This record gives sequence, structure tokens and C-alpha cells, in this order.
Amino acid sequence: MNLIDAKEFILNKLAKELNPDFTYHKIEHTLDVYESAVRIAEMENIKGKDLIMLKTAALFHDSGMLRQYIDHEEASIEIMKEILPVFDYSPEEIEEIGNMIIATKLPQNARSFLGKILCDADLDYLGRDDFIMISHQLRHEWNILNINKMNLKQWYDLQVEFLENHKYYTDASIALRQEKKIENLNEIKELLNCNK
Repeated sequence: MNLIDAKEFILNKLAKELNPDFTYHKIEHTLDVYESAVRIAEMENIKGKDLIMLKTAALFHDSGMLRQYIDHEEASIEIMKEILPVFDYSPEEIEEIGNMIIATKLPQNARSFLGKILCDADLDYLGRDDFIMISHQLRHEWNILNINKMNLKQWYDLQVEFLENHKYYTDASIALRQEKKIENLNEIKELLNCNK
């Protein structure tokens, strides 16, 4: 597995070809998920081949956005299957990476431990200080693309529902992000109550 060249290839492709209207699903999101996955993996003692596959899955998990918005996870798997053989990934490795990517489709449904790490990395921001800012990037993206337009109250209602139903899989993410996620949830509830 030639992760270094695969990483360079997909990041260049994302930088050049992603829709400039994406304010959430931009290259910064991919890099954020990659860094979060590496951090969680380190805390969970993931090394060697497993770490390489996890890093690869993080890099490719939203590459399907190059082709389609809805069901982009399936398109990400198609792209990954086309590209990774060039970088010496075996069919078995590619299948496992695909399983990690499809696990990130909402509602998340991870079966493997590496898939659980990728899911937690993808939604790491829910339990961070930059949650509100990042969530508004997604709302702005939806509004621009006419995906699911909603006013601010509707958006915050959706965020409350999402945060209440979300669960981190890994001990590392629970330790790192759960407390702040609850704070973020309570902050949004306060904002909603202030406007009643």
C-alpha cells in the first residue's frame, strides 16, 4: 500500500475538482477527518497496516462528492476502487476500506473497529469548540445547493435532534468529545429557549 502517493493524488484531485460552493464538504473537512482519525487511532493503539487502511479511508471517505452529493459514500467507494489498485492496494484491502467508508453514511452503522474510528473522526467536531461554526458551514452548503433549505430555528431544532441521537463509538472519542458535545447541545437548547 502506497499511502503517501495515494494521499497526494486524492488531495490534489479534491483541491482542483471539488465544487467551490461546498462550504462544509471541502478539502479542509477531509483533512480534519484524517487528523481526527489519526488521533483516535493513536489513543486506541491502532498501528501498522490497520492504520494505513484507516488513513486511506479517511482520505477517500467523501471523494464521491466529486461525482454526486446524495449517496456520495457509494460514489466514494467507486472512486476508491478505481484509484487504489494503482497504489498497490489489494482487493481485500480495498474492500475493507470500502466497508469503513460506507459505515459513515448517516445514520452511521459501523461494524468493524476501524469503521467505528472513522465514524467518530467524521463527526469529531460535534464535541469541539468549533461545532457551531462548522454546523453553519453545512447549513450554508445545503442552502446554496438547494439540498434542504431551512431557517435558523429549523436548523437548530435539527442539530438538537442530531446531537441527542448521536453516540461516539470509541472510548477515545467518548473521553475526548462527549462532555463538550453535551455542552454544545445545551448551548443550542438555550438559544432556542431564548427565542420562544
